[in-house]
Amino acid sequence: MKQTFTTLLVILIVSTSCSYPQEQKLSFYQKAALTMEAIYTHYSVEGTPLLRETFPFDEAHRVTYLSDESQNIPRQYAFLWPFSGTFTAVVQLYDLTRNPKYYEMLQTKVLPALAMYWDTTRTPYAYSSYITVGVSDRFYDDNVWIGIDYVDLYNITGNPFYLERAKAVWEFVMSGYSETLGGGIYWVEQNRNTKNTCSNAPGAVYAFKMYEATGDRSFFEIGKRLYHWTQYHLQADDYIYYDYIRIDGHIDRRRFTYNSGQMMQAAAILYRLTGDTRYLVDAQNIARASFNYFWEDYVGRDGKEFRIMRRGDTWFVAVMLRGFIELYHIDGNRTYIDSFKQNLEYAWRHARDEYGLFTQDFSGRRVDRRKWVLAQAGMVEMFARLAKLAD
Repeated sequence: MKQTFTTLLVILIVSTSCSYPQEQKLSFYQKAALTMEAIYTHYSVEGTPLLRETFPFDEAHRVTYLSDESQNIPRQYAFLWPFSGTFTAVVQLYDLTRNPKYYEMLQTKVLPALAMYWDTTRTPYAYSSYITVGVSDRFYDDNVWIGIDYVDLYNITGNPFYLERAKAVWEFVMSGYSETLGGGIYWVEQNRNTKNTCSNAPGAVYAFKMYEATGDRSFFEIGKRLYHWTQYHLQADDYIYYDYIRIDGHIDRRRFTYNSGQMMQAAAILYRLTGDTRYLVDAQNIARASFNYFWEDYVGRDGKEFRIMRRGDTWFVAVMLRGFIELYHIDGNRTYIDSFKQNLEYAWRHARDEYGLFTQDFSGRRVDRRKWVLAQAGMVEMFARLAKLAD
């Protein structure tokens, strides 16, 4: 049975039925909290801390992001990648509020569920793409995202367990590094055919965060190598980043928001750590190019014109926001931050359903039949991160 609605969910129902001016009174923190509550209301699996992949749950639902299509069979629970978005979301809510209820959520829901993906049957230990029943692929990028969250959680709490887990995850990530193509981290352990921006750009961010947490210079050096390797192999002439390079040299030229966003964040951190202005220029070039490429002119339902993000994976957008925030803390340019806020306010009014869940088209024109748990986690992350920034 579903849990009894809490006060937050009562607010959710009321806010859904209220007019826009009343909804507008909700802070970004309140919106993050309501969306987090909706996730655990609609995706929870009774008797476990695990979550479903979609709502409504569909046993026939097949994912499209595995490296081996033979594994693409119906599953009862979310794969690691979509589940891990809730780790980020709750960490960000706790960082924003220091409310003990979010730390309790980490201890009683998120971390126990993550433990069910932790694979100690292969070395180095790492998180598998599915709960450890049988053998699943282990993705380097999946583990990078989780490692970043562990470092962030260590910085928030000072609990050494989180740093030790971050170090253990890092050991696995570095087992995917090779000098093939001059360096870089593979995408997946079981199929080392590509080196992706999504494993190398956040790999650099992860390394820099580990350097700042430990003072170990070796993390800085490998982070810098990953940054320059990715820039050399996968940056387009307009500063946007391509998806991956195959071992035979073929480049997949698809462009996703999170790839450019993570290189933006890595560049901004590099500037902060070194004072070398070329990295600040790198970050600003990526920011400007991303705003031109991933946004478009739009006329809202109220007749007002603004720039809206093109439809894409919401979590990818959340990861891109990390880069814009890192840069904003350095150059103070609010253009991109203000646009994110405007987009999220619009999505709250027009892309959110009666369950408090979001479609991935912020305009609300195209409605997802099933709502992906990772997209909802991405909305929580963005609301929480933006709530930390002064208006």
